[in-house]
Amino acid sequence: MSGKLTAQKVKNIKIPGKYSDGGGMGLFFWVKSNGGRFWVQRIVINGRRREIGLGGYPVVSLAGAREQALANKQSIRQGGDPLADKRRAKVSVTFKGAAERYLETKLTGYKNAKHRAQWGSTLRTYAYPVLGHLDVNTIEPRDVLRAVQPIWESKTETAKRVRGRIEAVLSWATVAGHRAGDNPARWHGNLSELLPAPSKVSKVQHRPAIAQGDAPRWFKALQARSGFGALALEFTALTGGRSGEAREMQWQQIHVVQPDGSIAPLDAGTHGAGADMAGAVWIIPAADMKEGREHRVPLSSAMIDLLLRVPRMGGTDLVFPSSKHTPLTEAALGNVMKRLHAADAKAGGKGFVDAITGRPAVPHGLRSTFRDWGAERGVDRDLMELSLSHSVGSEVERAYRRSDMLERRRNVMQDWANFLLRQERCGEVIRLGAGK
Repeated sequence: MSGKLTAQKVKNIKIPGKYSDGGGMGLFFWVKSNGGRFWVQRIVINGRRREIGLGGYPVVSLAGAREQALANKQSIRQGGDPLADKRRAKVSVTFKGAAERYLETKLTGYKNAKHRAQWGSTLRTYAYPVLGHLDVNTIEPRDVLRAVQPIWESKTETAKRVRGRIEAVLSWATVAGHRAGDNPARWHGNLSELLPAPSKVSKVQHRPAIAQGDAPRWFKALQARSGFGALALEFTALTGGRSGEAREMQWQQIHVVQPDGSIAPLDAGTHGAGADMAGAVWIIPAADMKEGREHRVPLSSAMIDLLLRVPRMGGTDLVFPSSKHTPLTEAALGNVMKRLHAADAKAGGKGFVDAITGRPAVPHGLRSTFRDWGAERGVDRDLMELSLSHSVGSEVERAYRRSDMLERRRNVMQDWANFLLRQERCGEVIRLGAGK
């Protein structure tokens, strides 16, 4: 846009970008992609080009922004530093202080306690030692670089999360008026020029999975174990889901067909008596899912049998509670797998190891075993992906798809359970005679 801005032009600008007011004042109207609208002024102080924020629109009008810009120019000509004056006038906020205030207001939106804990933990471990004491208005890309560069190649996924969380905190600080200018933790066109792309340095670490040929033998050994940890691991294996979903599973999430044909949560008192368990489904709420959307798991007969023999504990609605009536830890299931591996090896077996890496299998690796089983048997790819609660197709395709193929997935779950229980259906064996 050429020429000076007008009040009407400013009001109508919608396209993101910086629009100059001309006139030699260095005044720009900045429209951000998220809808934010601010006034900034480009100034030169002691030979260094800087940007100073003049406030947001419409709180600060075009006339008000021009007045501030003129005052800043006059101050510089007299040897002053309006940017330093602004910083002194503003209450200093450290990155740590900004992060804690951000966490107080934003993390209430994370219903998963684990996610809330991870946010604070990563910032305390990697960001605070470098940025914690710095005023948010003085943080530059080189400061953010010092926080993430040491772990960029060794812990790439963690480093990506740390960078994103630093960016979120600094974005909050900008909107809250504690800093001005571009976000120094921004990736595109900023840190992307200083760090290699994550895809170039990240090495995907596949979780050790049980070999398909060992899965039935492992499952039989697991069923001989007792305790909620073993039961939760057994249920995780049967569903092909994530262990965290099973560990946080609640009785009220199990829905069954009632005598009148309606679908309702499993009755707390009867533990399923009088209901048609054949149509049972586990409905996992969106807040408990990694993808943030509700997921329905059709229950096979083996899952139903397991649920019917799980003791119902008073004082908690968790299906597999710990002794403190809290969800079991990930380590609890991992320890069961370690003991199964050790016991098999002690008995003269080879243990339960990944066929490629030779490393002992872990709970999350059961999803890979399930996925490989489906591929070997020609199960439809979309069915398997939906069974694993993965997104299938593009965003447009998902918008048009109305079905999650629940009943077709019920057959997949039943066949998978039959495989683990060594009850797979076999065809008739025909002996071939000579010459035939």
